[in-house]
Amino acid sequence: MARANDWASKVMALVNGGNASAAIAQIKVAPSVKDLKALQTIMTLSKMKGRHPNVDAAIADNLALLAAPRLHRSP
Repeated sequence: MARANDWASKVMALVNGGNASAAIAQIKVAPSVKDLKALQTIMTLSKMKGRHPNVDAAIADNLALLAAPRLHRSP
């Protein structure tokens, strides 16, 4: 049975704790596009989207990088 991946909630805890640089470092090594989209959704629902522009930019940049087929990361 597969375990639920709570990567997005852990990164969100970093953002809420005020450690945006650590959150950005985790975003750069995100496991998948699904996890980044989950983080983006959590940020939107918790109304944190505009408060940390560097985190928002890192999410958008890495979504674009992971969406490119030639830059796919192996598991």
